[in-house]
Amino acid sequence: MTPTAALAELGLTLPPVVPPVAAYVPATRTGNLVYTAGQLPMRDGVLLATGKVGAEVTPEAAYDAAQQCALNALAAAASIAGGLDQIQRIIKVVGFVASTPDFTGQPGVVNGASELLGKVFGDAGIHARSAVGVAVLPLDAAVEVELIVQVD
Repeated sequence: MTPTAALAELGLTLPPVVPPVAAYVPATRTGNLVYTAGQLPMRDGVLLATGKVGAEVTPEAAYDAAQQCALNALAAAASIAGGLDQIQRIIKVVGFVASTPDFTGQPGVVNGASELLGKVFGDAGIHARSAVGVAVLPLDAAVEVELIVQVD
Protein backbone atom coordinates (compact mmCIF):
# COMPACT_ATOMS: atom_id res chain seq x y z
CA MET A 1 0.00 0.00 0.00
CA THR A 2 1.32 3.47 -0.83
CA PRO A 3 1.75 6.08 1.91
CA THR A 4 -1.01 8.14 0.27
CA ALA A 5 -3.41 5.17 0.38
CA ALA A 6 -2.43 4.35 3.99
CA LEU A 7 -3.08 7.95 5.02
CA ALA A 8 -6.49 7.89 3.30
CA GLU A 9 -7.34 4.59 5.01
CA LEU A 10 -6.69 6.34 8.34
CA GLY A 11 -9.17 9.04 7.30
CA LEU A 12 -6.42 11.64 7.09
CA THR A 13 -5.20 13.92 4.34
CA LEU A 14 -1.92 15.69 3.87
CA PRO A 15 -2.45 19.33 4.87
CA PRO A 16 -1.07 22.30 2.96
CA VAL A 17 2.51 23.20 3.91
CA VAL A 18 2.45 25.50 6.94
CA PRO A 19 4.13 28.82 6.11
CA PRO A 20 7.26 29.54 8.17
CA VAL A 21 6.88 31.89 11.16
CA ALA A 22 10.45 33.24 10.78
CA ALA A 23 13.44 33.27 8.38
CA TYR A 24 13.64 29.63 7.21
CA VAL A 25 12.10 27.19 4.73
CA PRO A 26 9.74 24.34 5.70
CA ALA A 27 12.09 21.69 4.26
CA THR A 28 15.34 21.32 2.39
CA ARG A 29 16.86 18.49 0.39
CA THR A 30 20.41 17.27 0.04
CA GLY A 31 20.96 14.17 -2.09
CA ASN A 32 18.30 11.62 -1.16
CA LEU A 33 17.55 13.14 2.26
CA VAL A 34 14.94 15.74 3.16
CA TYR A 35 15.21 17.62 6.44
CA THR A 36 12.14 19.42 7.70
CA ALA A 37 12.09 22.46 9.89
CA GLY A 38 10.39 21.97 13.23
CA GLN A 39 6.65 21.76 12.61
CA LEU A 40 4.10 23.05 15.09
CA PRO A 41 0.65 21.50 15.57
CA MET A 42 -1.07 23.90 13.17
CA ARG A 43 -4.36 22.95 11.56
CA ASP A 44 -6.15 25.46 9.36
CA GLY A 45 -3.94 28.24 10.75
CA VAL A 46 -4.70 27.46 14.40
CA LEU A 47 -2.43 25.85 16.99
CA LEU A 48 -4.09 22.71 18.38
CA ALA A 49 -2.38 22.89 21.78
CA THR A 50 -0.69 25.76 23.60
CA GLY A 51 0.92 25.81 27.01
CA LYS A 52 2.82 23.20 28.98
CA VAL A 53 2.16 19.49 29.08
CA GLY A 54 1.61 18.65 32.73
CA ALA A 55 -0.21 21.95 33.31
CA GLU A 56 -2.58 23.44 30.68
CA VAL A 57 -2.19 20.58 28.18
CA THR A 58 -2.99 16.94 28.88
CA PRO A 59 -0.67 14.21 27.60
CA GLU A 60 -3.53 12.98 25.39
CA ALA A 61 -4.00 16.40 23.76
CA ALA A 62 -0.23 16.67 23.29
CA TYR A 63 -0.18 13.21 21.65
CA ASP A 64 -2.80 14.43 19.15
CA ALA A 65 -0.79 17.61 18.61
CA ALA A 66 2.34 15.53 17.88
CA GLN A 67 0.34 13.63 15.25
CA GLN A 68 -0.60 16.92 13.60
CA CYS A 69 3.05 18.01 13.74
CA ALA A 70 3.99 14.79 11.91
CA LEU A 71 1.34 15.43 9.24
CA ASN A 72 2.68 18.94 8.77
CA ALA A 73 6.25 17.63 8.56
CA LEU A 74 5.18 15.05 5.96
CA ALA A 75 3.54 17.83 3.94
CA ALA A 76 6.76 19.86 4.06
CA ALA A 77 8.88 16.83 3.08
CA ALA A 78 6.48 15.82 0.30
CA SER A 79 6.60 19.34 -1.15
CA ILE A 80 10.36 18.91 -1.70
CA ALA A 81 10.30 15.20 -2.61
CA GLY A 82 7.71 15.41 -5.39
CA GLY A 83 4.88 13.91 -3.37
CA LEU A 84 4.22 11.75 -0.34
CA ASP A 85 4.78 8.51 -2.24
CA GLN A 86 8.33 9.60 -3.09
CA ILE A 87 9.26 9.27 0.59
CA GLN A 88 10.92 5.87 0.94
CA ARG A 89 11.77 5.82 4.62
CA ILE A 90 11.54 7.83 7.82
CA ILE A 91 15.10 8.10 9.14
CA LYS A 92 14.71 10.20 12.29
CA VAL A 93 12.10 12.04 14.32
CA VAL A 94 12.99 14.78 16.79
CA GLY A 95 10.18 15.83 19.11
CA PHE A 96 10.17 18.77 21.50
CA VAL A 97 7.57 18.88 24.25
CA ALA A 98 6.99 22.08 26.23
CA SER A 99 6.40 20.65 29.66
CA THR A 100 6.44 21.33 33.36
CA PRO A 101 9.65 20.42 35.22
CA ASP A 102 8.03 17.35 36.81
CA PHE A 103 6.52 15.94 33.58
CA THR A 104 8.54 12.98 32.30
CA GLY A 105 6.20 11.55 29.67
CA GLN A 106 7.78 13.19 26.61
CA PRO A 107 8.32 9.82 24.86
CA GLY A 108 4.61 9.03 25.13
CA VAL A 109 3.68 12.41 23.69
CA VAL A 110 6.05 12.04 20.72
CA ASN A 111 4.55 8.60 20.09
CA GLY A 112 1.71 10.57 18.49
CA ALA A 113 4.10 11.32 15.63
CA SER A 114 5.96 7.99 15.64
CA GLU A 115 2.88 5.78 15.66
CA LEU A 116 1.29 7.74 12.81
CA LEU A 117 4.47 7.38 10.74
CA GLY A 118 4.47 3.64 11.41
CA LYS A 119 0.87 3.35 10.23
CA VAL A 120 1.54 5.34 7.07
CA PHE A 121 4.90 3.82 6.09
CA GLY A 122 4.86 0.38 7.73
CA ASP A 123 8.37 -0.97 8.31
CA ALA A 124 9.79 2.04 6.42
CA GLY A 125 8.29 4.23 9.15
CA ILE A 126 10.43 2.71 11.91
CA HIS A 127 12.94 5.39 12.83
CA ALA A 128 15.52 6.70 15.27
CA ARG A 129 14.09 9.32 17.61
CA SER A 130 14.69 11.93 20.28
CA ALA A 131 11.93 13.19 22.59
CA VAL A 132 13.03 16.21 24.58
CA GLY A 133 11.31 18.32 27.23
CA VAL A 134 11.78 22.07 26.85
CA ALA A 135 10.71 25.18 28.74
CA VAL A 136 8.89 26.88 25.87
CA LEU A 137 8.33 26.54 22.12
CA PRO A 138 7.50 29.12 19.43
CA LEU A 139 3.99 30.64 19.73
CA ASP A 140 3.66 28.78 23.07
CA ALA A 141 3.04 25.53 21.16
CA ALA A 142 2.96 22.40 23.31
CA VAL A 143 4.80 20.22 20.78
CA GLU A 144 7.16 20.59 17.81
CA VAL A 145 8.35 17.78 15.52
CA GLU A 146 10.99 17.61 12.79
CA LEU A 147 11.80 14.77 10.41
CA ILE A 148 14.66 13.43 8.36
CA VAL A 149 13.35 11.29 5.50
CA GLN A 150 14.88 9.32 2.64
CA VAL A 151 13.41 10.01 -0.79
CA ASP A 152 13.66 8.57 -4.31
